[in-house]
Amino acid sequence: MASNIDDAFVKAVETLFLTKGRVIITGIGKSANIATKIVSTFNSTGTPAIFMHAADAIHGDLGIVQKEDVVMCISKSGDTPEIKVLVPLLKDFSNTLIALVGNTDSFLASQADIVLNATVDREACPNNLAPTSSTTAQLVMGDALAVALMECRNFSARDFARFHPGGALGKKLYMRVDDLYRENERPVVHPDTSLRETILEMTSKRLGCTVVTDKDGDGNEKILGIICDGDLRRMMEEHPDPDKLRASDIMTPNPKTVPSHEYAVKALNIMRANSITQLIVSDEGRYLGVLHIHDILREGII
Repeated sequence: MASNIDDAFVKAVETLFLTKGRVIITGIGKSANIATKIVSTFNSTGTPAIFMHAADAIHGDLGIVQKEDVVMCISKSGDTPEIKVLVPLLKDFSNTLIALVGNTDSFLASQADIVLNATVDREACPNNLAPTSSTTAQLVMGDALAVALMECRNFSARDFARFHPGGALGKKLYMRVDDLYRENERPVVHPDTSLRETILEMTSKRLGCTVVTDKDGDGNEKILGIICDGDLRRMMEEHPDPDKLRASDIMTPNPKTVPSHEYAVKALNIMRANSITQLIVSDEGRYLGVLHIHDILREGII
């Protein structure tokens, strides 16, 4: 299909991009099924679109078409009876008509303002009858239009998230750290906190860690380090008399942090890159809480 991306394709993209109306996509049979998928893709990527079944159109659904809409008609042969009835009616509306057709010598192609060539040599069907290769070609051309229009609109991941708020995909695109960590408790000890009190803080807050903080010269809480389960294990191996140890003796300094406004999926990437399961949530050096990888797993983001 790459060789069919020609001047007509460019004109189609420009027409769809500049229209002040919607894209009405119509077809019949298997082409109608492809049309509904293209409509869904357009709508989710910033191009408002509506499906109109070709058979229903000639029985009242032509009322869908408004003055500034662009109509795209999908057909393999371009010569089916329903298409031959529908096309003259669409021409009377004076809307721009784009044909996505598998026969450039067809009635539909001769009447369209723009012709997108979706011709295939033969169907994958062993009898060369069932729409297989032809519907795949239609789908490919529809996706190519959608992607080109995304480029024209500078359609970003944030825009995509606005139309996909549900499910794991939406959560990856819009859920932030601030949405996840607030239900967690806020474990904290000070540099001179005893080992026993440190362990109690870790176990009572059930996050497998505690943050070590101290006051700076202005009385603000400053993050010094973090103590995790691994630090406790290393401490037991290296210190025969751990009762004399304080939090500052076993903490990991300069811990990884993440701002509360960061996307949750970015926090997950930081955890993966550093082989850790917790991140300190901090805004401008202020300790807010702890984000655990289980918070992300619970939301189905992975």
